[in-house]
Amino acid sequence: MKECELYEKFVEKGKEKLRCLACSHKCIIEKDKTGICGVRKNINNKLMSLVYGKIASMNADPIEKKPLYHFLPGSYAFSIGTVGCNFRCDFCQNFDISQTAKRGFIFGQDFTPEDIVKKAIQNNCKSIAYTYNEPIVFVEFVKDVAKIARKKGLKNILVTNGYFSRESFDYISNYIDAMNIDLKSFNKDFYKKYCGGKLEPVLETIKLAYKKGIHIELTTLVIPGLNDSEEEFEKIAKFIAKIDKNIPWHISRFFPRYKMFDKQPTSIETLKKAYEIGKKYLNYVHIGNV
Repeated sequence: MKECELYEKFVEKGKEKLRCLACSHKCIIEKDKTGICGVRKNINNKLMSLVYGKIASMNADPIEKKPLYHFLPGSYAFSIGTVGCNFRCDFCQNFDISQTAKRGFIFGQDFTPEDIVKKAIQNNCKSIAYTYNEPIVFVEFVKDVAKIARKKGLKNILVTNGYFSRESFDYISNYIDAMNIDLKSFNKDFYKKYCGGKLEPVLETIKLAYKKGIHIELTTLVIPGLNDSEEEFEKIAKFIAKIDKNIPWHISRFFPRYKMFDKQPTSIETLKKAYEIGKKYLNYVHIGNV
């Protein structure tokens, strides 16, 4: 446990409160409560990270699994994640670590930033990926690891839902070399109903990361009946192309998971249609999870 850096104190109606600045929710957190993520808690009027250095998942993964196809191809990324997430996606693939903190379960093995970098080097990895759950909820640990990794010649990668606050983007972006950002839909109602968030902050993060010069690739999990219309594929592809037609777009196949066992796996035909639409506007479109 360690005090967070991204928060502010304020008084409302004579009562001291904290506002977390790690993501676009900007949760107002009262004493002994956590934010939406479940891992940033108000303890004695200080915002504390319950997962600083508490790693729930750790592996040396091919970088293509992130997925990043155009950044250090053929290399391995030392991948770490904690519990906790600022979204509640009904289709989450890693719900066993992303959602458990919201029920009060915090688990993981303790590591220092130096430990993580050492393990990355021992595993012959060229980068460290902050992934599995949403890295912005443990952003202070990400930054501490990333600073050391940079000095050792390692690259830093965020695999993220993109729900940054401007404060968190400015806090971490100087240390990040590549990002895979989920663009889950181009529909505001989808984000609200199925993720518990908003679309606009994600679009803003994509623009900011590109402008910053960070290598970015985008991923859309195509869910039957929810975000699989040709109109939506067109909107996503046009949005990406307006920024840069060389930004890779990963179209990922959905399989029933977590709270969405009522849906069938995405058909190959739908993925091919998304690919065809994407290629009208973009130079790099990849079908994944098939």
